[in-house]
Amino acid sequence: METALGYEQELKSHIEQERAAVKLSSNVGELLYDKGVELVFFRNHLNDITVSQVLKLHVYSHMVIKKPVDIFTTSDLSTELLRMDLAPAKLDIGKLASEWLKEQKKYTTKRDFLKDKLAAFGLDNAQPFQPRDVVLYGFGRIGRLAARELIKQAGKGQQLRLRAIVTRGNSEAEMEKRASLLKNDSVHGAFDGTVTVDVANEALVINGQIVKMISAKNPEDIDYTAYGIDNALIIDNTGVFENREALSRHLKGKGASRVLLTAPGKEIPNIVYGINQGDLDLDTETIYSAASCTTNAISPVLKVVNDAYGVVKGHIETVHAYTNDQNLLDNMHDKPRRGRSAAINMVITSTGAGAAVTKVIPDLKDKLTANAVRVPTPNGSLAILSLELKKETSVAEINETLRKAALDGELVNQIYYATDPELVSSDIIGNTCCSVFDSNATIVSIDGKNVVLYAWYDNEFGYTKQVIRMAKYITKVRRAIYY
Repeated sequence: METALGYEQELKSHIEQERAAVKLSSNVGELLYDKGVELVFFRNHLNDITVSQVLKLHVYSHMVIKKPVDIFTTSDLSTELLRMDLAPAKLDIGKLASEWLKEQKKYTTKRDFLKDKLAAFGLDNAQPFQPRDVVLYGFGRIGRLAARELIKQAGKGQQLRLRAIVTRGNSEAEMEKRASLLKNDSVHGAFDGTVTVDVANEALVINGQIVKMISAKNPEDIDYTAYGIDNALIIDNTGVFENREALSRHLKGKGASRVLLTAPGKEIPNIVYGINQGDLDLDTETIYSAASCTTNAISPVLKVVNDAYGVVKGHIETVHAYTNDQNLLDNMHDKPRRGRSAAINMVITSTGAGAAVTKVIPDLKDKLTANAVRVPTPNGSLAILSLELKKETSVAEINETLRKAALDGELVNQIYYATDPELVSSDIIGNTCCSVFDSNATIVSIDGKNVVLYAWYDNEFGYTKQVIRMAKYITKVRRAIYY
């Protein structure tokens, strides 16, 4: 009898939680599309996710964040937010809920609490900006993921508007193929939206947004103003142009004002967003690099560890998914070993990530070596950081240091603190953070001075999210954020 009663109570409790999650999801949508206010939950996206995923995030808050935030509190707070006159912003409802549960005795109502916490987020304090046009130059793996993300974010106050995609060919057959590649992806799944080809107007219509398809061989030949595009950010995904002189060709045509390279660049600032973007002079610099996926994966962890313990020296070994740079079957290649079949071999190769980190964290200059092994997986990579530290530590201590960095501070969008003891590479595909710290894999030597840390990364999507963050920053369209 007691077992049956317990079963019914547990089921009823779960159904009530699901109801609250549905309410929260509905409020998330209304806030996003009606007010340009995006809600996240301890940095995790709440839009376009299922009720079960919403509840899983609340379980995550208990396990990792160690803050007992319940779905009923977040749901109620989101309802109160709907009733407020807020400027476009990005608000962490998890952080707000945690603060309410801790400080609620100081306030009469949840409305009073929110008015106090979000006093600077009213319409009178709205940060004015004009949406910026974006052009994707190249439409490969990163280009298509960037297109998906830009289109997906269109309802959030139109910070960045995808206006055009530049490729070498623009025939009807080529546009149909590009549309198909955008709609379907073997790694990331189908695009959750609509894509149609407008042959007459040489455009793709993606979720109602008209994106011109421009055919060009040289960036300087394009007059973007002829397409109604001006003051545009060009996101170069081709990997063809690597230095300032080559990338400056984008700015010789009409309508382009900024260039962002999705690869390491020479003679230009290499930025890992969250770490060194503050070093930029946005009023004078016009060409930027978002560095590499590996640099974005290891720099946040290295930054936290170096700040807390000091790095004497270290070696970074990356276990990286194969890329289109390699051959499917054995054939000629200009780099050693990469000519061998990517689908059936582990391939030792070089990486510039170790040197690139020093451009982001100058204190690590001459302290790191790095190498890479390409393995037969299409996406999902792992960086193994073997470091000698100045200060002693323990597994528990260094894990706690990284847990705190993942939840508070400048790197909450970059570091995801993972606790699953069964985590494997496919589990991190689609993670919005560029570095997924595997807390269960941490090793510390007996003397406490040598550590081995493991950071997974979705070398495609996690990196693309960093590119988009960087794009918003350099075009000055970032909204007010409560994190």
